[in-house]
Amino acid sequence: MGSVVFLLGLIISVPAWGDGFRNPFQDSAAIAQGNAFRAQADNPSAIHYNPAGMTQLEGVQHAIGVQFVNVNTKFQSASGVEVENDLGGLVGLPPPGQLFITGNLQTFDIPVIQDVTLGLGVESLFGFANKYPKDGPFASAVTRAQLPLLDIKPTMAYKISERISLGLGVDVFTFASFLGEGHSEQQSIAVGNIPGTTPGQELELTGKGTTAGLNASILLTPWMHDNGKPMVNIGFVWRSQAVLKLKGELRADGQKVADAKTSLRFPESYEWGLAIWPIRNIHHEWKVEVDVDYVRWSSIRNFDIFLSNGVELPNPQNWSDGVTVGVGTEKSWLKPLSHPDWDYAVRGGYLRSNSPIPDQNFNPAFPDSDVNGITAGLGFLCRGNGQFLWLISCGDTGNGSLWRKAISLDLAYMALLWKPRKVDGNPNPGVNGRYETVTHSGSLTFRVKF
Repeated sequence: MGSVVFLLGLIISVPAWGDGFRNPFQDSAAIAQGNAFRAQADNPSAIHYNPAGMTQLEGVQHAIGVQFVNVNTKFQSASGVEVENDLGGLVGLPPPGQLFITGNLQTFDIPVIQDVTLGLGVESLFGFANKYPKDGPFASAVTRAQLPLLDIKPTMAYKISERISLGLGVDVFTFASFLGEGHSEQQSIAVGNIPGTTPGQELELTGKGTTAGLNASILLTPWMHDNGKPMVNIGFVWRSQAVLKLKGELRADGQKVADAKTSLRFPESYEWGLAIWPIRNIHHEWKVEVDVDYVRWSSIRNFDIFLSNGVELPNPQNWSDGVTVGVGTEKSWLKPLSHPDWDYAVRGGYLRSNSPIPDQNFNPAFPDSDVNGITAGLGFLCRGNGQFLWLISCGDTGNGSLWRKAISLDLAYMALLWKPRKVDGNPNPGVNGRYETVTHSGSLTFRVKF
């Protein structure tokens, strides 16, 4: 199938995360805990991790975050040829990021809506491009790939009781001109098996579109402290399947060969979390959480390409379902005597994810394999008379709903240690060989509570 069998690179642009081509990392506090956050979900990133958790948030809160990702992939072919990927710098640009805003309706004197919390999230799933040499052993598969996809998430949550909350949201997947190239993109070197192309030409396959999916969630608190805070939380999130129809062009040396279209399927997933606070009092908190995600990647059967010149390029897939396990902990010091306007947190975690992609469907644009992740991070929250960065007052005087009450900064580091993978039996012989990948990521999230 030559270069076209790897249209998969259109939709999996960055070998930054495990578990197929999902990007489940959307908040520094969660990342630092091995992404085990479904049952805690007590900051605005609950919009992503568990919308039902938004009912735990007071007033209006917003968060903005960014991840700086370094991905290093080394490849060695059976004949000994070696190549590495190129991000164009120390980290990929533009970096993935997110914005979350939540607001509860408790201030409205209308009983039916007082237990409702609304939220809106915007996530940049894969913003930067991954590149390989144009004269490399698998140049007919990929030389550059990018997927600057946005996920816009209008969300709501309802508190049924102090122990039960429900969440419901929509995921709108789309592209925007201000992010990357504004479309998915895969570049490769032609081998001459596509009508209208000749060997050696630089091929570029693009596509964009919009689609939507649903998510539903629940947060249960079977055990609460006397002060009303959870001692045990159970979270569950269901995400529906969504099909994104991509329409674009196939170009050779910059000249249009044909219009192209295909479909990208986001699989259904089921996500569980259990959080326990062995210690939770006015001075200290200690949380331990375990999360398990199950993703139905087996629903992906093909990425067939259809060209406007009548050519159909079959691209069958045989993925398996994926399981990711995350374990995380957070130790917090609340209003210590030396700094009564501050809270501090130390976090750590581990995650494990298995690859759903078999050798025959392997794409160097996303050299997926089984992965172990090690994470750590810090959290700082100030209120009242505290000075954030010694410059900004953390709390304003006043009682209005838009008076600033607190500012926080969360920092995280994550190392993804991918299991070396030897690919054999791929339809493109140039792809066969040994892949070694290591990912380092630094993340920061800035939050304000009103």
